[in-house]
Amino acid sequence: MNTEIVTKFLSTLPEDDDHPYRTGAWRPQTSEWNADDLVAVEGEIPADLDGVYLRNTENPLHPAFKAYHPFDGDGMLHIVGFRDGKAFYRNRFVRTDGFLAENEAGGPLWPGIAEPVEFAKREHGWGARTLMKDASSTDIAVHRGVALSSFYQCGDLYRIDPYTGDTLGKEGWRGGFPTDLGVSAHPKVDDATGELLFFNYGKDAPYLHYGVVDDTNSVVHYVDVELPGPRLPHDMAFTENYVILNDFPLFWDAEFLKHNVHLPRLHRDMPSRFAVLPRRGGPGDVLWFEADTTYVLHFTNAYEDGDEIVLDGFFQGDPEPTEGAAFGMNPKWQRIFRGLSLDGMQTRLHRWRFNLVTGQTREEQLSDSITEFGMINSAYAGRPYRYTYAATGKPGWFLFNGLVRHDLHTGAEQRFAFADGVYGSETAMAPRVGGAGEDDGYLVTLTTDMNADASYCLVFDAARLSDGPVCKLALPERISSGTHCTWAAGDELRRWVGVD
Repeated sequence: MNTEIVTKFLSTLPEDDDHPYRTGAWRPQTSEWNADDLVAVEGEIPADLDGVYLRNTENPLHPAFKAYHPFDGDGMLHIVGFRDGKAFYRNRFVRTDGFLAENEAGGPLWPGIAEPVEFAKREHGWGARTLMKDASSTDIAVHRGVALSSFYQCGDLYRIDPYTGDTLGKEGWRGGFPTDLGVSAHPKVDDATGELLFFNYGKDAPYLHYGVVDDTNSVVHYVDVELPGPRLPHDMAFTENYVILNDFPLFWDAEFLKHNVHLPRLHRDMPSRFAVLPRRGGPGDVLWFEADTTYVLHFTNAYEDGDEIVLDGFFQGDPEPTEGAAFGMNPKWQRIFRGLSLDGMQTRLHRWRFNLVTGQTREEQLSDSITEFGMINSAYAGRPYRYTYAATGKPGWFLFNGLVRHDLHTGAEQRFAFADGVYGSETAMAPRVGGAGEDDGYLVTLTTDMNADASYCLVFDAARLSDGPVCKLALPERISSGTHCTWAAGDELRRWVGVD
């Protein structure tokens, strides 16, 4: 393995830091690496694996003013590229305006999610609640050969070279980018049409908006989706002809909001609501469907089945946990972060069916297993599909300790558990070059191994997850734990080289 430290940043985090999400498996990195010819410490790199795995994560350089939340950290992109039986690794901070300003100041300038907006040291900020730092540390997608990093509560999208990790500037969509609100995390790319679908939200009526960017990178559709008040949507879904947005009963308390205090709570007497509208539909085309009270962070897929829209995602049995064992976490932190663990939220794969003719909703639990952060073969996005690849969580913690392959036709599950002290990332499905079936490909993830003080890239056969990895590649240093990822096929990336 040929390695080089490209840049090393100064961290102002305390040396005696005891924050559970800035230490241990979440210990931030300060170095940016180039590593070529990654060494397979187990197995061999598949010759028919061609493309790039990209993972975004929160990686703070500076402390919070008072209360750091793990969603506040600076964005860092990790890249593992594969071609011709070889692999390389890159990691880079996303050079957002907020990152550059705080790096120059040598400390925090904007409050995090658990801090009041009055802490802000700058008059301008980002986010649905305003006066937050646009960390661009949540999601990562690839559209027209360029990676786009995004922030969970709306902000700018940053263009990133998917091979080098270099920040290329803000996405402007040829002048059509909604600069007033920005874009939420989890915009969706439809491989079949080349379109990118997005939403944003804020504190002013109509509170929610939906848009479409076509394959020429132009905003061709942008409409209001009226809500009763400010909400906190996190994800969306689409089918061949429709888009599905949501209005969940977990949102900022209206009384506190009058005093500019952003305290979310679950309104247990309210139903969940889903908005179904044609992908190019207007405000008058929205159909609303009610369902059981919950909150959903992530959907896996949606498709059309006759008169019905089928939507799959992770239903939270307890969106606002009030109890929970410490599981090794210092009690002073456990109460604050009890709502981050998958077992705390009781997240299970779930299905909703919305009948476009009768207006009725049917729903069912698809699995008893507690999983989240599901990924699919992106060629099946918006279409009927069979497999979801999801993560299991360490009890009491926001850490992934294994993988599950859900077979939605039979209900069967294949599992792989990481060793104690080893934690994974969201796992991308990479179709095999020349492959045919939905599960004909590989699963790619990154691990943080606390036992070996090292990190690895693991590659699994997507059809035989429980057999364990077919390849284990050493990375140049132990990386921070992280979440969202995507896969970009090599032939698709190369198709866009040199295209504006």
